[in-house]
This record gives sequence, C-alpha cells and structure tokens, in this order.
Amino acid sequence: MLVAGRRLHAALAGQRVVRSDLRVPAFATSDLSGQLLREVAARGKHLLFRTDGGLTLHTHFRMEGEWHLYRPGGRWKGPSHEVRAVLETAPWVAVGFRLGIVELLPTLREAEVLAYLGPDVLGADWDPDEAVRRLGLDPDREIGAALIDQRVMAGPGNVYKSEACFLRGLDPWMRVGDVSDLEGLVGLVKRLMEANRTTGMQITTGDRRAGHGRWVYGRGGRPCRRCGTPVRRRAPGVDGDPGSETYERVTYWCPSCQPSRPIRSRRTWPGGAAGRDAAD
Repeated sequence: MLVAGRRLHAALAGQRVVRSDLRVPAFATSDLSGQLLREVAARGKHLLFRTDGGLTLHTHFRMEGEWHLYRPGGRWKGPSHEVRAVLETAPWVAVGFRLGIVELLPTLREAEVLAYLGPDVLGADWDPDEAVRRLGLDPDREIGAALIDQRVMAGPGNVYKSEACFLRGLDPWMRVGDVSDLEGLVGLVKRLMEANRTTGMQITTGDRRAGHGRWVYGRGGRPCRRCGTPVRRRAPGVDGDPGSETYERVTYWCPSCQPSRPIRSRRTWPGGAAGRDAAD
C-alpha cells in the first residue's frame, strides 16, 4: 500500500482535478472538479487523497482492489463495471478497480475515522511496544487472526501473516497466549515489511526469482521449502466483522514445521535476509 500511495502521490500531487467519478451510491453525485490534490497518503491499508478543499477521498483495497494510472485517452486495463472511482487531472487518469471502501470525508475527520487502527508498521507512528501490547490483549485469540487485525497494527496482510508464522514455527491457530515471544514475532513482521518497503513486492525468502519469493503463501500442495512436507491451505473463515478488518483470510502453513501444539521455542527457520535477521 505504501508503494501504491507513493506512485499515486508522485503522479497526482499538485494537480487539479478536471473530472471525478465516484461510482458508489452514497457519493455518486459528488464532484471534486476544480480542487487541487495536495497529496496522497497511505495509512496502513488505507489510501487518503487530500484536496485543498478540505476533503479526503478515502479508499481501501480490501482483498482485490487496485488503482491504475493512465494517460488521458488511454485504454483501461479492466472492465468498467469494476470501476469504483476515477480522478482525472491534465496529465493523468487514476482509476480505482474493485475498491472495498470509497468515501468522501472532511480531512479533519480522518483521525476519527481511522482511530481504531493500531500503530502503522511502515508509518511514522510505529510503536513496537504498543503493537505487542495490543497483540497480547486477547490471549485466547488465534495468533494468525490477531496478526492481521488492523487494530493491533496497521499494515500486515495475509501474506505476512502466513510467512511470519512459518518463519517462527507457529501454528497459525495456536493461542496468542501460547506464543512465548510476541516481541520477536512483531519484530519479524516489521523486518519483512521494511524489506519490501520500496519494491511493491512481498518477498520473504530474499530470492526475487519468479516462484521463489515466499516460503508457504500461495504454495498449497507443493513441498515445503524446508522439510518437503506438502504445504496446506485453509480457505477463509470469519473472525469478527469484515468491516473492521478482523476477518480471517486464506492461510498457508506447513504442518510439520508448524505443528498444531503450543510452541514455547523462539527458533526461527533460516532463510533470506529477513529470516536470518529474525533468528536468535
């Protein structure tokens, strides 16, 4: 999300909107034409398009959303029925496909709307102690679900959940209270995300070759890179209100490297720069 925010900011900041089209019922008649886009900022998984008119276009990708940039008159690489927002300036047209959230709000209300978010892993407000405190508030909760709860820390998604649990040898469904080193786990998530801060990729092995970038995520049925056991995949269930981003998503794990019992060891499986840094 940080990379997407930077790309959109570089293209749109300082440009005046010549046409806007918000294709959601609540804001279908809203018009940002004539307003200057001051900046595009990322907050966790949220993108905030701020105008000089005191308004913020707030969007969220959810699972499948994305923003594309085109030159005026360029052909859009996606079906029109999936478009949720369009912002056109003289040099660029930004098109948001399959966005889970599209809303206009006064910029002064941003903090109120996003107050539920935990410290942003890649943001200026990052506070590892606060993230660990929030992670440990519910010791009976499953660790995988807790890691992607944006109220705990803003930013980590399903890839980092699966990869961090693998690297720490943790069953994603074990109790938070049975994880002996929450500080180490939070630190690992931070290092993994920092390693990808400027790339737009989610590489956790340190190997950028196609098909080599992740330990378990997206590898259901294929051999574990460490032990050869087939990686398993569990389809999404529901853990809380999807609107508050606490829902569980598809999980990948190795049943041998991440046995379904409480883990008291702090051992981290070796691999990649981030993996080596996380080892004791």
